[in-house]
Amino acid sequence: MREFAVGKNDANQRLDKFLLKLMPCISKNMLYKSLRKNCVKINGRHIKDGSVKLLEGDILSLYFADGFFEKPAYTYDFIKISPNLDIIYEDENLLIINKPQGVLVHEDEKQNTDNLLSHIKSYLYKKGEYLPDKENTFAPALANRIDRGTGGIVLAAKNAETLRVLNEKIKKREIKKFYLCLAYGHFREKEAEIRGYILRDEKSKKTAFSEHETAGAKETVTAYRVLEEFPEYSLLEIELKTGRTHQIRAVLAYFGHSLLGDRKYTKAEINRKFHFSNQALCAYKIEFDFKSKAGLLEYLGGRIFEIKDVKFR
Repeated sequence: MREFAVGKNDANQRLDKFLLKLMPCISKNMLYKSLRKNCVKINGRHIKDGSVKLLEGDILSLYFADGFFEKPAYTYDFIKISPNLDIIYEDENLLIINKPQGVLVHEDEKQNTDNLLSHIKSYLYKKGEYLPDKENTFAPALANRIDRGTGGIVLAAKNAETLRVLNEKIKKREIKKFYLCLAYGHFREKEAEIRGYILRDEKSKKTAFSEHETAGAKETVTAYRVLEEFPEYSLLEIELKTGRTHQIRAVLAYFGHSLLGDRKYTKAEINRKFHFSNQALCAYKIEFDFKSKAGLLEYLGGRIFEIKDVKFR
């Protein structure tokens, strides 16, 4: 039997989700079977319901084999990293990072530690702000994600409550995200809002945009404004009002204005005209436009953070 005290970063989450993170080697089926067999106690009482919310200070008594608690060998590999971060803003709750193009936000299937989140963990570990051995399940996490080939602003939460608030505000569209990009050709309408639907093909890992609703597609809203025109392409500011996978890339490609340097959605003959190692897209500005209470992040209301010198390469 092992006992765990629920800390601040563990509170307000479901018991089953907490246990799956605490015991990475257990399957969901085994976990729920164990719950039914009275293998879990909270404050001395047997709990069979995995949806129970944990409270700070709760004591969990867990009757599971030791092997279920073993962490994968790569779990703490980030400690070996020399962190390299372009920090736009930092306080006790969050980091706002300028991610370079070509850098993954998370580890890939090969558990590659050369990714943004691993550098963030290493940075906070070396500062003494993240001590994994003193946390049951929490680790610094990203509230938004951008493609490997896209540079720009990423939000990282230092604690669970910050992550909860950021996720809630993004869902409510109270955190506005703006991008700069170079798109092929010229636009008839210099400013517009594009509404439609996006469908993800998991086999090809591509996203298709449609102006008409189709089965399984998700609604998407993209606003753009032409800032400057060049002989063969345009500089746009884009506001993502929904956050779908490859949203900007798929929408612009659909209308014949694909991103310069985009190897997935842009025709090869267009890319041959220009010389970009990544798609010309940058998440350059973020606005905390809170319309409702924001808890411990209330102080960020109305703040705007921007990358001043955006360079496409």
